[in-house]
Amino acid sequence: MRQALLSLPLLFIVIFMVVPLGVTIMVSFWERAGLRFKPAFTLKSYETIVEGARLDVLIRSIAAAVEATTLSLLIAYPIAYVLARKASPAVARLILLLFTVPFLINYVVRNVAWTSLLGRTGTINSFLIQAGIVDQPLDWLLYSNFSVFLGLISTYMPFMIFPLFLSLAAIDRQYLEASADLGASAVATFLRITLPLSLPGIFAAVVFGFVGCLGESAVPIIMGGVGYELLGNTITSSMDVLNYPLAAALSTVVIVMMLLLMVSWYLVFDLKTFLGKILEWRS
Repeated sequence: MRQALLSLPLLFIVIFMVVPLGVTIMVSFWERAGLRFKPAFTLKSYETIVEGARLDVLIRSIAAAVEATTLSLLIAYPIAYVLARKASPAVARLILLLFTVPFLINYVVRNVAWTSLLGRTGTINSFLIQAGIVDQPLDWLLYSNFSVFLGLISTYMPFMIFPLFLSLAAIDRQYLEASADLGASAVATFLRITLPLSLPGIFAAVVFGFVGCLGESAVPIIMGGVGYELLGNTITSSMDVLNYPLAAALSTVVIVMMLLLMVSWYLVFDLKTFLGKILEWRS
């Protein structure tokens, strides 16, 4: 009975995740013929990715994903640290619940809302002009690198808080108390104990943030404006012109990067260091 129950989630993963990913990878090797495509085994779509403008898009997308993930981590880690080590359990649960509220709203709608705040006649520019801080609207607030990074960070930073919180909350307080008893300062305790023990959560947060930012399609279109190309909306554009093999090849690049990060996390870190208290509770 137990094995039958365990097989249900595995079956779900195979049907709704493994099979679609396998089909995507398979289609990436197919050949386009006019407005159609046919089964084949060709690397033409991958050759197209590493040539010309699409290579620039790939490099720019990876750089943007790295930068947005780094900024998100710098914001998410202090928040998770305070919730895990300083706040009471009730307050921590409440704030974590509040971080889930935006997920109830479609993320496209959330990004569209940013345009009304950042536009030339938006709330922020209106406030800056009325306060006398600027004489004319700031054009760089919207349809720029700034707005794209703002959209990426606001979309994926909340996802990063949860693995960081789990990792920090799983650290045994006895380690911190022993460090204080031995005369270590708070900074030394953080750098030598808290930070190293929270590395599994940091790496997991980086996986969530990087993969999400790399494959994002709505933010570049809504916040970047016409002509702003990242990998996500390049995939969408390829599908719009029925170039499914190229779209599948671009998607496969994201899949491979995600799998490499996930396998690295699994091989480097022990699951107990990330979900220690949960695993102890189950046992």
